[in-house]
Amino acid sequence: MSQKNDAARHYSRSQAERFQHELYDFLHIPSVSTNPAHAADMQRAAEWLVTHMHDLGLQNAQVMPTAGYPVAYGEWLGAGQDKPTVLVYGHYDVVPAEMDDGWHTPPFEPTVKNGKIYARGATDDKGQLFIHIKALESYLKTTGSAPVNVKFFIEGEEEVASPNLVPFIKAHLDLLKSDVCIISDTSMRTIEEPSILHSLRGMTYLEVEVQGPSDDLHSGLWGGAVHNPALALVEILGKLYNPDNTIAVPGFYDDVVPLTDEERTMIAKTNLSAAQYKQSTGVPAVWGDTNYTIRERIAARPTLDINGLWSGWSGPGPKTIVPAKAGAKISSRLVGNQDPHKIYDLIKSYIESITPPTVTVDVRLITTGKAALFSFDIPEMQAAARAYEKAWGATPLFTRGGGSIPVVAEIADLMNIPVVMMGYGLDDDGLHSPNERFGIEMFQRGIETAIVYLEELAKL
Repeated sequence: MSQKNDAARHYSRSQAERFQHELYDFLHIPSVSTNPAHAADMQRAAEWLVTHMHDLGLQNAQVMPTAGYPVAYGEWLGAGQDKPTVLVYGHYDVVPAEMDDGWHTPPFEPTVKNGKIYARGATDDKGQLFIHIKALESYLKTTGSAPVNVKFFIEGEEEVASPNLVPFIKAHLDLLKSDVCIISDTSMRTIEEPSILHSLRGMTYLEVEVQGPSDDLHSGLWGGAVHNPALALVEILGKLYNPDNTIAVPGFYDDVVPLTDEERTMIAKTNLSAAQYKQSTGVPAVWGDTNYTIRERIAARPTLDINGLWSGWSGPGPKTIVPAKAGAKISSRLVGNQDPHKIYDLIKSYIESITPPTVTVDVRLITTGKAALFSFDIPEMQAAARAYEKAWGATPLFTRGGGSIPVVAEIADLMNIPVVMMGYGLDDDGLHSPNERFGIEMFQRGIETAIVYLEELAKL
């Protein structure tokens, strides 16, 4: 390991307490993007980041407007044109948090207990994105330079599906131009089992509404001759799956990239037993396509889920009606190379084809997101693996993520660069839940791993 690398890592250890307190300052800001009442806090969080980057010596640090909340941008290009440029993406917005949700401590007053920082945004994503800022600082404050060029692209709308992200990227392709993108917004099972995600699922989200009579009807006067929309909806939904628990929509699996033997071997290293799955979820039995393991089903295969149902009377006491309408929200998690709009068309056509003539149906698209799939053999991924081995102290697993981060596919497609997802949180850090937390040891190990990764990228 080089002297510059050693000096930067030593610096990060010597400044660990200060780094933590700076993170506390960042976490104090209630940058909740879902609530317009926090608009001023959103602006304050972006300005805090830009001021912090400017104070560290980054050039062109600025708050950049979008049609929604701003982007915090900063760059250090002192490595020169012959060195790679790394784009670090993160988000400063967080989901809502109130004491009434079940928090043990105020969510925007960071509290340390048992070596963990408790605060909203601690792991998702303020703590993880801050790791990269501190890694660059550790180089700049010791040797005055870093092994590669670094750009920070930090948005404020990730928790509301990033509606202004794509227009921003398209308008600033030259500014953001890089060789690789790093995102730290994921997690690992245990501290000794780091993971690098090379795949995330996409999303097609839709709404189905079945219409029967023009108004609710008295079931005593009309029941038995009117096809109840709630019953019709249940009949439709019951045909979405085959008896073997595969999805019945014709053409649904056509574009799915098959799992290779190497991928299945890698996934098997993190597989769950039926007992573990039942304990974690509280379900009485495991369900799904038995041609695939539990881990493959929840990370590497597409899904079709009913997220919500409504119809008729659900208040106290009886109300004997035939409801006029019934509806459902349905989501489909997608894998490469499934196109979310094509999947919507397939589901819509299938639902329309199985809808009985006694009712009408309206299938509406709500939102979409592309799946992301990268080979873990590419040099940028292998460099990340070496960084974990040298700095974290463990060989990482390459894993597929069951969730969706649409920005990953958007950056890869629009900028034509690989995205490396280096997570530094734990699966049980409680992101989006009460008492979200981030381990101090995870924070420090993350900074050192990010330091080493910049040097590994410089060797490519």
